[in-house]
Amino acid sequence: MSKKYTIGVDYGTQSGRAVLVDLSNGREVADHVTPYPHHVIDERLPGSGKKLEHDWALQHPADYIEVLRRSVPAVVRESGVDPADIIGIGIDFTACTMLPVDEKGEPLCLKPELQDDPHSWVKLWKHHAAQPEADAINRIAAERGEAFLARYGGKISSEWMIAKVWQILNEAPKIYDQADQFLEATDWVISQMTGRIVRNSCTAGYKAIWHKQDGYPSKEFFKALDPRLENLTETKLRGEVIPLGTNVGGLTEDMAAMMGLKPGIAVAAGNVDAHAAVPAVGVVTPGKLVMAMGTSICHMLLGTEEKQVEGMCGVVEDGIIPGLYGYEAGQSAVGDIFEWYVEEALPAYVKEAADKEGIGVHAWLEREAAQYKPGQTGLLALDWWNGNRSVLVDTDLTGMILGMTLLTKPQEIYRTLLEATAFGTRKIVDAFHSSGVNVDVLYACGGLPQKNKLLMQIYADVTNREIFVADSKQTPALGAAIFAAVAAGKEAGGYDTVIAAAEKMARVKEETFKPIPENVEVYERLYQEYNLLHDYFGRGANDVMKRLKNIKKSVE
Repeated sequence: MSKKYTIGVDYGTQSGRAVLVDLSNGREVADHVTPYPHHVIDERLPGSGKKLEHDWALQHPADYIEVLRRSVPAVVRESGVDPADIIGIGIDFTACTMLPVDEKGEPLCLKPELQDDPHSWVKLWKHHAAQPEADAINRIAAERGEAFLARYGGKISSEWMIAKVWQILNEAPKIYDQADQFLEATDWVISQMTGRIVRNSCTAGYKAIWHKQDGYPSKEFFKALDPRLENLTETKLRGEVIPLGTNVGGLTEDMAAMMGLKPGIAVAAGNVDAHAAVPAVGVVTPGKLVMAMGTSICHMLLGTEEKQVEGMCGVVEDGIIPGLYGYEAGQSAVGDIFEWYVEEALPAYVKEAADKEGIGVHAWLEREAAQYKPGQTGLLALDWWNGNRSVLVDTDLTGMILGMTLLTKPQEIYRTLLEATAFGTRKIVDAFHSSGVNVDVLYACGGLPQKNKLLMQIYADVTNREIFVADSKQTPALGAAIFAAVAAGKEAGGYDTVIAAAEKMARVKEETFKPIPENVEVYERLYQEYNLLHDYFGRGANDVMKRLKNIKKSVE
């Protein structure tokens, strides 16, 4: 019997990437990237050039189809695999990335008469202009004692579905009225491949306040937000919610022809990028925290029951692995902080020294920073350059470095920033652990663990836990391919469960990072100091960060 393959497509913020995967061992046979032709639309609308307001971030839905048109045939070509042996396709997406569609599932922004209205376009995950709506949702939910609030760590984000929908209703009621449904972009792309609109349990649960047992919040709650929203979930958010790994339907003739695949092959339910990475590192049981590490970190953990955890971004039944509760938390800046330091605050002599040696600035800083022992810099930082996602859920907090002297060196600051992000992760680990959701070991995937060994050792020492690192550079796409194998099923040459698929297809490196006892001891002392600063500036004892922001606004 010939080998079988699936394709995973990972839709990021700037581009989409297709990976063709061997189902027998998870080997990535070929991959191809398509940059989005329209990029992130955050200044002017395409065509009319209409200027967008601050905090807007849109995309063009045609760019998502372009990824399928270009990257899928490219991986089939490059691999030399017979399309008859490709039994399924799965996708993952940044979320909540949403768009309004008409009765036929066509995006409203593609209608000539609506394309000048920014609200007709895809709102990308990092569209933050619905903050007033999010604030009102949180205030009203708290006043009414809504049970769902605790499942999201006490706050619903402006990035999520309901806030974005309500912003459309408030600012563009015509677009709201013309929308037959509001869809996650991942569900929209799946509808284009299958001709069937369904909603996946991951984005519905984490981003649209849906619960497997209770459904959406009550009509009374939506009426309390705005009488016009009373029937939202039965109308514009209607539709079947299906678990991950479900076969939504066969690939249509037209799409199969465009992608060079066989019509009728399994198309798996859509997924969220970070969540798809969990089975790709072999995590299908509780006690293992997966960190998708890049510009920010998404922390994911599995549990057998629903617990309340301070500052978590959500707990969803079937949200990551069918049959388990998936917990999510996060840090809103990690790699972004290191990038800020290198781009905005580094002395020129460091760049010159790195250039002279023919190595990158980050590599130079990592090497020099590794010469120091924990605590030797005398510095401590709070990692809030882009606010705090977990556990404080406060975007108005800012970064801080303490302990500078006239002898402080760039590599000491760099090391301190690495440590600060590790303390932020430790805070999240402690929050889960103290709420009865065990964290025994860490898994890391994404761009950072591949690049920075010092960072991973610091994380192991600060959390006092062993860290396994993904062997794949395209972990979410591999995860999407795993779910495609499950959607295809065993009879077609795939797998019947995510657990069976992950057992064969997941890949982690042999080398792990283990805590070094003498480092653990010093970091424990530093972490206590971090905690004092964290609570002093973050829990209201001293709101100086917010006062500074207000002064800044008053003089702009």
